[in-house]
Amino acid sequence: MKPLLFAKADPAETFGIGYGAVTDAGAQVRTWDAINDERTPSLDDVSGVVLFGSSYNIEHANEQPFIGRLRGMTLDALDRGTPYLGICFGAQMLAWSLGAEIRKAPVREIGYVPLRPLPAAADDQLLSHYANGDPVFQWHMDTFDLPAEAEQVATGDEVAAQAFRIGDRTWATQFHLEIDRAEIDLWIDDIGPTLETEWHTTSARMRAAATAHQARHEHQGTEVFRRFVKVARSQA
Repeated sequence: MKPLLFAKADPAETFGIGYGAVTDAGAQVRTWDAINDERTPSLDDVSGVVLFGSSYNIEHANEQPFIGRLRGMTLDALDRGTPYLGICFGAQMLAWSLGAEIRKAPVREIGYVPLRPLPAAADDQLLSHYANGDPVFQWHMDTFDLPAEAEQVATGDEVAAQAFRIGDRTWATQFHLEIDRAEIDLWIDDIGPTLETEWHTTSARMRAAATAHQARHEHQGTEVFRRFVKVARSQA
């Protein structure tokens, strides 16, 4: 099995539980530092792609060339049938690459919010283990329309687009299934006072929620990566 490609789209990206979850599942990881202009790797050399989050949004595409490179890679994966998982910004990238509109969400979601799996989730290869109301970690201000080719897998109480799939090799989740506690603390420290002024929460509130929910969240996210490795291996 060729390695999975982890595409980095933010300077503060650590990939959370992703690296350990994938290697524990018996696969290797290759990283692509897209945001720092590392050359786009050939998808000939990988068995699947995971595109993670970003502090940039799709609206910054004209000023941030790495966004265009990620779009090119996403379209290449779709053309080849390479298994693909887009997380947060990666979900928006997949939707945008397929012609869907990206726009501001009705609310800024941050912290843990309840996930509402739809009937399509019951037999989903990646997400069937999530139950109604499971708290998933969010940090985003944008949302997206569902691409015409997509089937929605999960929704939310305030932001409808939470997860979708295309066929049996391509997935997107708005929530950060990959994040671990260390990365949450890093993001909180990195954003500083705008956490309160722009996101209307506090570091104490977020850390308390992480203490309550993060262990289960990481267990569920690890299962997603394990299942994604299984999909990628089956296509190798």
